[in-house]
Amino acid sequence: QVQLVESGGGLVQPGGSLRLSCAASGTIFSWNDMAWYRQAPGKQRELVASITSGGSTNYAGSVKGRFTISKDNAKNTVYLQMNSLKPEDTAVYFCNAVYIPTNGNYWGQGTQVTVSS
Repeated sequence: QVQLVESGGGLVQPGGSLRLSCAASGTIFSWNDMAWYRQAPGKQRELVASITSGGSTNYAGSVKGRFTISKDNAKNTVYLQMNSLKPEDTAVYFCNAVYIPTNGNYWGQGTQVTVSS
């Protein structure tokens, strides 16, 4: 069974940084496309950043230049480095995996990020 466990969320002041981690188990990590989504109160879940099995990355316009997605296949972990955080980045951040051979779609439980002074 595929499990995704996020960590690294918390409270940070505007302009600060956080690094989220998502550890995957129960899957061949390198055969997954990985992504980070977020959902703010009263809003739909939105794609923040993605990284393919081959390492290609994509970012939402609102985070481009501030956030960086990366992964470590040896550690079965995907990261989201978030810099220059803004109050509008406040949301629950979810890790997502799409297992390429079956198109299976998996979600983590989410981690809260709050940007406030």
